Amino acid sequence: MKIRSMKLREAHKNEDGVSSYCTVLWDRTAEHIVTASSSDLSILIQDALLPSLAPKSLRNHKDGVTALALSPNSTCLASGSSDRSVKLYKFPGGEFESNISRFTLPIRALSFNRQGTMLAAGGDDDGIKLINTIDGSIARVLKAHRGSITGISFDPKSEFLASVDSVGTVIIWELQSGTTIHTLKNIAPSTSSDFSTLTALGWSPDGEMLAVSGLKNDVVMYDRDTAEKLFTLRGDHTQPVCFLSWSLNGKYLATSGFDKQVLIWDVVKKQDIERQKFDELICCMAWKPHGNALAVIDVMGKYGVWDSVIPSSMTSPTEGLPDLTSQKSDGLLLFDEEEHEPSVSGSLSDDGEDSLVGSEPVNRKRLRPFKYDEDSDDDMKVESYKKRYVSGKETVKKRATSAGPVAVAGPVMQEAFQTGCTPVQPGKRRFLCYNMLGTITSMKHDEYSHIEIDFHDTGSGPRVPAMTDHFGFTMASLNENGSVFANLCKGEKNMSTLMYRPFKSWANNSEWYMRFDEEEVRAVALGSSWVAAVTSLNFLRIFTEGGLQRHVVSLDGPVVTASGFRDELVVVTHCSPALPSNDQMLKFEVFNVVNGTVPIKGRLPLTPGSCLTWLGFSEEGQLSSFDSMGVLRVFTNQYGDRWVPLFSANKLKKKDENHWVVGLNSSKLFCILCKSPDKFPLAVPKPVLTLLDLAIPLASSDLGAENLENEFILSNMHLSQIQRRIQETEALGQDAMSLDDEALESEAALDRSILRLIASCCTGDKLVRAIELVKLLSMEKSVRGAIKLVTAMKLPNLAERFNTILEERLLKQEAKETLIKETTEPTTADVDIHKTFTASEIFKTPEPVKEKMTEEPAKVVNVPELKSDIKGQLPSPLVKKHAEPAKVVKPKSGNISENNGLAKTNIGEVKQAKGQWSTNPFAKSSNNQEKTSLLDSFKKLKEGTSNK
Repeated sequence: MKIRSMKLREAHKNEDGVSSYCTVLWDRTAEHIVTASSSDLSILIQDALLPSLAPKSLRNHKDGVTALALSPNSTCLASGSSDRSVKLYKFPGGEFESNISRFTLPIRALSFNRQGTMLAAGGDDDGIKLINTIDGSIARVLKAHRGSITGISFDPKSEFLASVDSVGTVIIWELQSGTTIHTLKNIAPSTSSDFSTLTALGWSPDGEMLAVSGLKNDVVMYDRDTAEKLFTLRGDHTQPVCFLSWSLNGKYLATSGFDKQVLIWDVVKKQDIERQKFDELICCMAWKPHGNALAVIDVMGKYGVWDSVIPSSMTSPTEGLPDLTSQKSDGLLLFDEEEHEPSVSGSLSDDGEDSLVGSEPVNRKRLRPFKYDEDSDDDMKVESYKKRYVSGKETVKKRATSAGPVAVAGPVMQEAFQTGCTPVQPGKRRFLCYNMLGTITSMKHDEYSHIEIDFHDTGSGPRVPAMTDHFGFTMASLNENGSVFANLCKGEKNMSTLMYRPFKSWANNSEWYMRFDEEEVRAVALGSSWVAAVTSLNFLRIFTEGGLQRHVVSLDGPVVTASGFRDELVVVTHCSPALPSNDQMLKFEVFNVVNGTVPIKGRLPLTPGSCLTWLGFSEEGQLSSFDSMGVLRVFTNQYGDRWVPLFSANKLKKKDENHWVVGLNSSKLFCILCKSPDKFPLAVPKPVLTLLDLAIPLASSDLGAENLENEFILSNMHLSQIQRRIQETEALGQDAMSLDDEALESEAALDRSILRLIASCCTGDKLVRAIELVKLLSMEKSVRGAIKLVTAMKLPNLAERFNTILEERLLKQEAKETLIKETTEPTTADVDIHKTFTASEIFKTPEPVKEKMTEEPAKVVNVPELKSDIKGQLPSPLVKKHAEPAKVVKPKSGNISENNGLAKTNIGEVKQAKGQWSTNPFAKSSNNQEKTSLLDSFKKLKEGTSNK
């Protein structure tokens, strides 16, 4: 029967005519096809729906691209190259993210795990690196192969990893321990030094079988648990199989051989049902995520789509999936629950594609019985067909029920990280800690690391000698008293180590260590007199500075990060799995370590689709967080304890910069600006700190005064925080005088910002808004300054309204003072006691005070009458007449500064106006005179005593 070849479209040019290994991938939506070639620097992202459009080209490698892999949710693309680097990109945009790892020799294979949190990379180097995609750290290096790694495949059940090398050895690794559980030697063809094709390897979608290209132009299936040979697929391939790809439901297998044929197999019946002949060897294939098509690419860089691969009379390659979502999980079972593709290119997904190009009618072979031939000369000498499910109906039944796990992996939960710590970069110095106090850096050598501690202010911090690290510490924290270090589980005993190193101690050997068996430290923190470590068992362990184990507390979920400040420790944990939208569900708890209490806890908000990148306290002790979308939030007591956004990188409109946060104070954000795609700084040369103004992400106002509005909100929030601290201090029975002074300064600053806003409103003809603002002024002199301001701006109606607001405020204040006086008037006994305590001369009040005492009742009588007149809205002359008593207190305006109409007042006067010291004999002053401050009153008291 005549075989007609399928037409392919050129993606990568190969001018010298030499074969090169090429890769093809589908994304999970089947909207894009990604191709690469080991003879081309470019990665091409093709539009599968509009193939005529020019592809998007990514050129970040310095040499040919030898491997590609897509994350399970198709949001991250990984590439390996002959330039020995592994890079990450955003998908489908193609924005470069980072150089996640580097090898000493070319990379040959890449593969993501089902959750997308781990990337396996291997090549000509000795060992397979398991790379944490969250922070770029190397979780493990698996060493056992003697040849180049040509294929890697993650078990869909996330328990095993299978790999094959160029000498035909297959190794199955246990991911938990990193040990080999099966080594199958000489079972696959040797690729020697020709890397235009690689060895075929891939798990079945249900994870029960591992398919490997055999030595007799066939494909051999091995049992998941025992690694015993189950059966073989042998048909019309006349040369060895170089690539294989499982269909999404696991019912079919596509194989490509050196004979330039692609065969489609019915795995249950163990027979080939379709085939296609090509002009060149097909080195990579991928099933379409949903539909009946197969994408292929040959060694000359030409690709195309084979439509209607499976005959219409047979089950579709995507039938049996639980839902459409799982159908979108392209055959790249490495990423999802199942793994089908052996992927020499590491993690080749079954990319399929819509018919991008036309193809000639496929020559279909007649179905014919398959003759099973048991091999007896293999090294493994095992019997096949030992599994019941391999035979007949039992196999069909099992596959019908096991098709479910093919669904796409769910959203990934953010892994734990240490604030101020940068990922491992082979051969480069990294930060273990970077905060507002200083830095801790580490440089990896062969058997140890070199750690240095430096303070930003060399004059204030102690000189700390460098340290030789034999434990391989991966995280640290630093404060004025000392530093704490920890590492992940390592060594044969799988132990994690915690070490504390104080800067000053009266005793020798003040350092101490703690070891954790089968428990891994995930985050560390320091406080005024304690050390904290959060572990993989969700334990919060608290130690004293001397190493005494004080507390062990169970947390509600896996830790994300932790940070300390004085007596307070904040821990962020997962409160539930991530949402389908990839939104992280986090909660925080603030522990008072000294008191053993949890004063604050709740949910930690993040920008949708982002993750937490920094957590800590400001220099004033305010809890703060920063997410990957560039939003800084601080925790306040407003609106029942809420997080308020105080900074947004989007407002800066600099898309090419990433902000790596170091810390903040009340007005500035301290960060290091990293040029995209870098997300963290290098330790050498020492990065430069950048100070950015805190600014709430406000909407664009019609007033055009966002800066003034921002200043107003920040001042109001700062005042609210001080008032809360005053309440907490007074509740503890402590003196809050210094905080009172700070509160008054904050009130003055708030009034200044309000007055500037009022001026802006008047200029912009927003008079209603000006009325709202004047009501927010806290000081009487500030209101009088606002009246002067609008009068100078020739707005008489607004000035009259401001006057009315001032009069109402004065009347309310006067009524309040009268009420306080009536309820707190001392009894005769109190007077006698008081006289015996102080000299009588001290209480001889000057004549003006006597006049005030006589005038006070008259004012009290006039208050209700004036209030009724105002409420009754009498004509303006009458209002003016009744408003006259307000002039009695007009001398208060004597201290009003003429600068911008802002009132500058002393502490005693403002507190007296607010009625805070109404029971103090020195706090009451005449309305006919200028009020005196508390300090002046104490001076008079002192003078009276001396005169006596």
